[in-house]
Amino acid sequence: MFFADLESEVIFEVAEALRVPVLILTVLALGVVLVELGGFAVELSRRRRRDLQRLRSVTEETRRLLADGKGADQAERTVDRVAWSVAMGRTLRLLVGEWGKPDAESMMAKALAEHDFGSLRRLERTRLLVRAGPALGLMGTLIPLSPALAGLAAGDVQELSENLRVAFSVTVIGLLIGAIAFGISLVRDRLYGQDLSDLEFVANRLTAP
Repeated sequence: MFFADLESEVIFEVAEALRVPVLILTVLALGVVLVELGGFAVELSRRRRRDLQRLRSVTEETRRLLADGKGADQAERTVDRVAWSVAMGRTLRLLVGEWGKPDAESMMAKALAEHDFGSLRRLERTRLLVRAGPALGLMGTLIPLSPALAGLAAGDVQELSENLRVAFSVTVIGLLIGAIAFGISLVRDRLYGQDLSDLEFVANRLTAP
C-alpha cells in the first residue's frame, strides 16, 4: 500500500511539474504557427503571377541570352521573373550558372534534388505542428484535471473553475494549432510540387539541344 501511494504521488508530481512547460510550449507553438501562416500568405500572393505561358517565354528568353553569350548576370535577372519564392530563385540562378559546363546535367539534377530537400524541410515545421498542437492541447487538458478534481473533493469551487478554464483553453489552442498547420501543410505540398515541376521544365529546356 505504501509503495502504491508513493508511486501515485511520484506520477502526480511529475505531471504537475510538466504543467508550466506544456503551457509555455503551447504558447510558443501558437506563435510559430501564426508566423508560418504569415509566410504562407506571402507565398500564395507571389504565386498569383504563375502562368505556364510566361514560364515558357521567360525560359526561352533566358536560353537565347545564354546561347548568344550575353552573360549569366543578364540571364539570371531574366529567369528571376519566374521565381515564385526565394528558394526557387536561388535554384534558378544555380541552373543558369551551370549552363554550358561539361557536367551541367548532373549538377542541375543535384540542384533540383537540393531544392526538393529544402522544400521538405520547410514542410516538416508545419507537419510537426499538426501532431504537436493537439498533443500539447491534450496534455494541457489532462494535467489541470487532477488539481481540479482535488478541489472538487475539498469543496474549493474556485480551484476547480480555474483549473477547468485552463484545461479547456489549452484544448482549444492545441486544436487550432493543428488545424492551421494541417491546412498550410496540405496547400504547401501542392505549391512546392508545382515549383519543382517548373524548375525541372527550366532545366530540361536549358539543356535541350
